[in-house]
Amino acid sequence: MLNSWRPKPGDKTFRPRRIRRYRLRRILGVPALFSAGYGNVGSSIYYALGIVALVAMGATPIVLGIAGILFIFTALTYAEGTAMFPEAGGSASFARHGFNDAAGFVAGWALMLSYIVTISISAFTIPPYLGFFWAPFKESYIMGTATSMGIVVFLMVVNVIGIKETSLLNIGAAILDIITQVSLVIIGFILLFNPVVLFHRIVENWPTPGNLIFGIALASIAYTGIETMSQMAEETRQPEKRVPKALIMMIVTVLVIFAGISLVSLSAMSPQELASDWSRDPVAGIAAYIPIALLCDILKPLIALLAGSILLIATNAGLIGISRLAFSLGNHKLVPQVLSQVHQRFKTPYISIILFSAVALLILAPGFFAANVFENMGALYAFGSLLAFMFAHASILSLRAKKPELARPFKIGWNIRIKGREMPVSTIIGLLATTTIWIIILITQPYCRWVGTIWMVAGLITYYLYRRKEHLPLTHIPKKPGELG
Repeated sequence: MLNSWRPKPGDKTFRPRRIRRYRLRRILGVPALFSAGYGNVGSSIYYALGIVALVAMGATPIVLGIAGILFIFTALTYAEGTAMFPEAGGSASFARHGFNDAAGFVAGWALMLSYIVTISISAFTIPPYLGFFWAPFKESYIMGTATSMGIVVFLMVVNVIGIKETSLLNIGAAILDIITQVSLVIIGFILLFNPVVLFHRIVENWPTPGNLIFGIALASIAYTGIETMSQMAEETRQPEKRVPKALIMMIVTVLVIFAGISLVSLSAMSPQELASDWSRDPVAGIAAYIPIALLCDILKPLIALLAGSILLIATNAGLIGISRLAFSLGNHKLVPQVLSQVHQRFKTPYISIILFSAVALLILAPGFFAANVFENMGALYAFGSLLAFMFAHASILSLRAKKPELARPFKIGWNIRIKGREMPVSTIIGLLATTTIWIIILITQPYCRWVGTIWMVAGLITYYLYRRKEHLPLTHIPKKPGELG
């Protein structure tokens, strides 16, 4: 009979080897998404306020308000894109679907630059706040830079171990930080806000048109949390619903807090003081001007601790974002696949985490001897992030035109019809605004122009050589027989 055969002693049995594939774990919900995104967006007020004041001076609240409008448009674009494609990659993923692989790589490579700078600049601004407890953290660039580099190394190890451990820390720190920031805004409006003083400081210290535009570009540093949420979509339960919900929650929270703190800051101190004495720790400056001694004594150490905590979250969120971005690009053959390799035990893209942490350390290294490293990091961030946002907006418009039949669990409203297709007004304005600002800073800012251009050219050469080695065309990966587009 056919079923009566049994192996005899000495027979060799062939067993096909089972191939194991490692994927990122879907364990995150709205609180973890919101806290990770807020860790980047909410944390930026702790240093973006000072960076913007360096160039925008009295127009700092106006610049942050304009950037806030662009922030809304960009967040809506990411909400629609991530709901359609709940995968790691963010704007790189949108560009790959909306255009082709080459566009996906350019967007992803620009985004990598902004993530690396976010890691560096967030870690760089932790020591000035901790300077309340020990002055050398703020006064010594050597001590501050060494501490910042140590923070990056610590978070590199934590992220290799796994995201679940870090998300719990993010939620608690984000809640405490929101409470403290709202309290500071309320206290500031009661004790410090003076509309007459604020008006004169704005009018009398209005910047040049070039500095006004550059200030808006620097204020875009607040957008990074949007990308962080998109990168985490592949680790989120029901991402098509939870990512848009977390993005909308973040929009409301961030705009209210940013508006309040920027108005209170210029009521408390002049633009010159904000751009000099308190440029790296502007929120601590607000607390220092509280006229009631008891409140001042309570707020100064509290802000020092919470600023350090939320900036730690921002550094961590940058690592999360760039490692997940590299995971996505590697899986889609846009960068060498070793960057998407997931650890067998921890299920994290450990190679990309280690590699890009090392690049962030290199960016921090000039802090030992260069006083202008802070401004340079801000300009370089604007170069990469605005380029990525340009691709995000353009990709959503392209997908509306080419693939209107795609399911859109979240769809942006306020559309106009162009050649029979619905096009979101906010996305059109977002594309025009980010493109214009990016071109202006490319022309006017030599540091980010040269460093950013070198970064992009090096990336394109790497992309070309890698695709050629893999015998792949530059614009797409050929479909396998029977594979759906």
